[in-house]
Amino acid sequence: MSGSKAIPTTTPSSIPSGSIFTMKSSSEKIAEITEYPPSEGVGEVDEIKLGNEHEVFKKGEDIVDFRTVGWLRASSICIKIQFALGVLNIPSCLYTLGAFPGSLCVVGWAFLNTYNAVLFGDFKFRHPGIYDVTDVAYVIGGPILREVMGALFMIGCVFCVASSCLGLSTAFNALSHHAACTVWWSFLSMFFIGAGASMRKFHSIGWLTWAGFASMFVSVFIVVVAVTQLDRPAAAPQTGPYDLGWNWIGTPTFVSAMTASTSIFVSGAGAPMFLQVMSEMKKPTDFRKALYLCNFIINASYLAFSLVIYRWCGKWVASPSLGSAGQTIKMVAYGIALLGLFVGAILYLHLGAKMLFVRVLRNSRHLQANTVVHWSVWLSCTFGLCALGFILAEAIPIFNYLIALTGSICFAPLSLALPPVAWLYDHWHYRKGSMLRKAIWSMSVLSFLLGTFMTVGGTYSTVELIIEAYASGQIGSAFSCADNSNSS
Repeated sequence: MSGSKAIPTTTPSSIPSGSIFTMKSSSEKIAEITEYPPSEGVGEVDEIKLGNEHEVFKKGEDIVDFRTVGWLRASSICIKIQFALGVLNIPSCLYTLGAFPGSLCVVGWAFLNTYNAVLFGDFKFRHPGIYDVTDVAYVIGGPILREVMGALFMIGCVFCVASSCLGLSTAFNALSHHAACTVWWSFLSMFFIGAGASMRKFHSIGWLTWAGFASMFVSVFIVVVAVTQLDRPAAAPQTGPYDLGWNWIGTPTFVSAMTASTSIFVSGAGAPMFLQVMSEMKKPTDFRKALYLCNFIINASYLAFSLVIYRWCGKWVASPSLGSAGQTIKMVAYGIALLGLFVGAILYLHLGAKMLFVRVLRNSRHLQANTVVHWSVWLSCTFGLCALGFILAEAIPIFNYLIALTGSICFAPLSLALPPVAWLYDHWHYRKGSMLRKAIWSMSVLSFLLGTFMTVGGTYSTVELIIEAYASGQIGSAFSCADNSNSS
């Protein structure tokens, strides 16, 4: 930068020497991330003014303007990022945990996920050059942490695409009575997901998110109403006595409880993805409004829909839950939900591809210019990651296990462990402040430890269940043509 004005460091002076926080100042690292290091240090969020120069995507003439998303559209994108997979998976988690502990899990994770998303948003306000979660990692831990978090984020997006491919293949099997091989339905889904995700801007996808959310909401609502009209669950024996399997408090093993809790957690763990949405907002300062609206809608829906489905289906609940009310309702529900399933998958793929795309072309003219290099890199990112998602969906063809594995391996460190570390980077001095500051500091440390525990415990538990499922024949061979919708 020209001129004699010094760039102030943003590293608090009270950070102990020898910790990861003293590797480099935030200004030095942001200077390596973008060519415009921030001129403001750590301060209150309201005091930070975000300008054009610090953002990854600039505004100007003859370039693609990515920053076109209003707060309502940002909220709809965030809703759709989380809603599709969560609402299809949580009812079966309530069967494992029981109605009361399961409800506490939904509410508890909702609070913690919202809080950590706020921490990420505030960190971006204080360090405006940040685009995504890898930049957060680079500021607080240098290039090694950036590569680790970047790999986890990419794997997480691929896992989400795989889960969506699996859900879509189930939908097509249900609608067609398994008229074709399941692998073919997954491949067809992969192609359309890749094509949809190739739209370069969130604004272009944003108009689809409200329609996608509405389709998922209506389809699940139909199932909720339908299950209350049945004399007994569709999957239960239709004659003679049967056990509903509804429990106020369940009796799960550690492995099954960890898997269920991880699945509920990941249903609202969109904080790492929200940073990219925030970077394409017209006014990033509206992020909190978008976040609060998003998380209120999805968590109220999770709790209401899941409790009703579990109350009427008990242990006979299907995963995905759209198959819980019998064949006819299943076909109607999946038919309506198709758009929502596709939009969710498109968003996951777009997020992963956009992170890789920005990483490759950052600070080059090709990032926002319609050049051959620009389009070649962008399409390679979208269809390459989509192909990986397809392969993964065929390797682990059980919906709830894919969700749990995504949560434990990827989103526990990204959404639980990293946000409090980012907060501690800017507020390490709180450990010696007032009682309130010490309490907030301690909560951040506990959140980091919880993220570590969920990563290790959740991964171990899910892998154990996958091994058992293969051994018992619950999971067939990879790339199997077998019907995964129980419709044939």
